[in-house]
Amino acid sequence: MEPFNLMGYELIEKIKNKEIKIEDLIQSYFDRIEKTDPFLHAFVRLSKEKAIKKAKKLDANLNNGKRAGKLFGLPIAIEEGICVKDDFATCCSKILEDYIPPFNATVVEKAVEQENAICTGRTNMDEFGLGNSTETSCYGTTRNPWNKAYVPGGSSGGAGACIASGQSIFSLGSDTGGSLRGTSSYCGVVGLRPTFGRVSRFGLASYAHSLEQIGILTKCVKDCALLLETISGHDPLESTTSNTIVDNYIEYLENPIKNKTIGVPKEINGENVDLKVKEEFEKSTNMLTELGAKIIEFSIPNFEYALHSFILISLCETSSNLAKYDGLRYGKMNSDLTGDVFEVYGRTRGEKFSDETKRRVILGTYFLTEKYYEMFFIKALKIRALIKSEFQNAFKNCTAIVCPTMPTTAFKIGELTEKPIDMYRMDIFTCLPSLAGLPAMSIPCGFDNKNLPIGFQIIGNFFNEKEILNVGYSLEQELKIFHKLPTKIKGID
Repeated sequence: MEPFNLMGYELIEKIKNKEIKIEDLIQSYFDRIEKTDPFLHAFVRLSKEKAIKKAKKLDANLNNGKRAGKLFGLPIAIEEGICVKDDFATCCSKILEDYIPPFNATVVEKAVEQENAICTGRTNMDEFGLGNSTETSCYGTTRNPWNKAYVPGGSSGGAGACIASGQSIFSLGSDTGGSLRGTSSYCGVVGLRPTFGRVSRFGLASYAHSLEQIGILTKCVKDCALLLETISGHDPLESTTSNTIVDNYIEYLENPIKNKTIGVPKEINGENVDLKVKEEFEKSTNMLTELGAKIIEFSIPNFEYALHSFILISLCETSSNLAKYDGLRYGKMNSDLTGDVFEVYGRTRGEKFSDETKRRVILGTYFLTEKYYEMFFIKALKIRALIKSEFQNAFKNCTAIVCPTMPTTAFKIGELTEKPIDMYRMDIFTCLPSLAGLPAMSIPCGFDNKNLPIGFQIIGNFFNEKEILNVGYSLEQELKIFHKLPTKIKGID
């Protein structure tokens, strides 16, 4: 069997038992990338020479009885907005096309340097993470491995597509309002956003600092738990990280979910959700009941304001965080230096930002003006606080909360590029845990009539990732969707 058909934990056993060399494993993944990526464009850059060199070194270490690290030389793809020392970190924007960070993001330091995952390359994303489809990247659009006419979701589309197509075991991406979980849903893989403060964001290029988290994409829940254990924990370089003890997620996975109470928000029934998405969500919820869980309904009274609140906060923070990209402090300046400083800044940002980035910066600046600051931004923050409180009330009665990840399956490339409001509405369910700072995971739960994946979202209480991993693992073992990855891609295999 080809290595890309196996799970990470299975490959670790084969490496331990010397059934496969790490060098051969990494080479097989590069072969897979070279075969499939011209059709998918999940990667913007590969690190083949460096990866093969590290694989040879790890093979030698294993032969000499030295520690291999928890990740045993497994391939990991890293999103272009996460810093890797001496490699480009452009955030898929023309304005950062020459930026090479002199340091590693903490997640890279932990997974790659300390536990010996091997970085195989950098994945495509919407510019600065601003998008729901991975169509705003300066490197071009990524395509969905299940059907190349459809988007892979966004903003972490490359990170999701590379897992779904068998190009990597792990990938790291960013999640603000659902970027990573939306990609997970559309590509039919596992995607986890940790609690705000569980994983360090040092080395992540920020666009909405109070909402963003670095998250994980894998083929199965067990691999997700393995990587989460590796990258979690307090970081002295990042002030929002918590000292909360990191649980043994792998050990907790197989606990029975019998007698656990799982909540379903009443409000999801009123949303414009595709019938097939509703059907597969209900089937999966019934499956949890069959496994012994108790399902209860509860209400989020401010649900109807959640998406508006999220959009307002993220727009304002975008305006603030992207102000530094002017060609002088950060970024490549426009070659025309005539006129005053504002004219030069204007030409630089106007030429090098995508239309979507400019749209969000302009709107965010508008809402931060003195006239509208209290009318919109402050109200959005108040709604956010109320939603956080409503979740805490719900968690008094339940262990986890479930809902669809996305209201629809993937849409066609170009279908919503001129309909930004419709695009933003795709975050209706994923923005909820983002606003509250809660952990959330999407796992595949079925397919629509076009054979496009459907996602099932599991939300947990603060720093309670072990519970959502446990529920997700239990459901995954029943559904067995992770055995149905599109390893045969039309027009490729």
